[in-house]
Amino acid sequence: MYQLIQIEHEELLYLDLTSACGTVSASICLNQGGRLESLLLNNVQILADLHPSTYKDNYASAILFPFVNRVKNGKFSFNGSNYELDCNEVKDNNAIHGLVYDKHFHLLDQILTPDYGLVTLRYRSNGDSKGFPFKYVIELTYTLHDHGIDLKVNIMNTDHKTFPFTVGWHPYFASSNLYNSALKFEASQRFYFENEQNISGITDFSEKMPFQIQDKKLDDAYILKNNQLEFSTPEYKVKIDSSSEKNFLQVFTPEQPNIIAIEPMTGLANSFNNNIGLQTLEPQDNYNVSWNLSIEKFKDKIY
Repeated sequence: MYQLIQIEHEELLYLDLTSACGTVSASICLNQGGRLESLLLNNVQILADLHPSTYKDNYASAILFPFVNRVKNGKFSFNGSNYELDCNEVKDNNAIHGLVYDKHFHLLDQILTPDYGLVTLRYRSNGDSKGFPFKYVIELTYTLHDHGIDLKVNIMNTDHKTFPFTVGWHPYFASSNLYNSALKFEASQRFYFENEQNISGITDFSEKMPFQIQDKKLDDAYILKNNQLEFSTPEYKVKIDSSSEKNFLQVFTPEQPNIIAIEPMTGLANSFNNNIGLQTLEPQDNYNVSWNLSIEKFKDKIY
């Protein structure tokens, strides 16, 4: 039977999900936006530990809503009104990674069986966020099982006004050797970024797959042709499937070695201004997207 325990550590609240045998586990931080802090499968570390970098700097596994990546200068217009978000990326004067990454989510539901453990978390906004005066509820459902983890994001517009949005996820993956790791996906276009990390250009993409990471420094975004991608390391392979009709991907390698951010998204940077992937949610309507991570552990090295 999967087990769930709540832990408080250094003023942070965690939910720890663990399989009966203890070889599959996940830790979720309630007051850091309901993020998935750690994931082990068959005792293999899947998500990276970015220490000494802290969450306020790396946003590891943050849920990105109501916008992904950045909004340039924090400013946008919608339905004839102008809005100005808090620019929490002070150096480049951008709003970054949405508005729920630091919110306190509450445990709404749990299901524990011999085959999986499920938790649903909820955060309710009363519309007092600077630059986004809309009421909404966001629910996160994590389902941990012996072959990976699934994340479902459900958003409900509880306001009387329509609002714009994109949604994404910001996990960092660990590899014992990123040079000998690879990505596999189908993309039609790749986006360039200017110094402020907002889109400045676009080009056709025809890279041979699998895409060998080697010593490349990556900070690129792509329009995907389908809803699947793979990441292979010497220890494991993860397949990420999305339920979204349109899919985008951000890939980033930080300064720490053997770590890569692989971010599935429904839109791109500055979508509130360039409309790439931007959607709207009508009053009392809801939207949901799921990302399913299927993980295979390798007995031997694959390269």
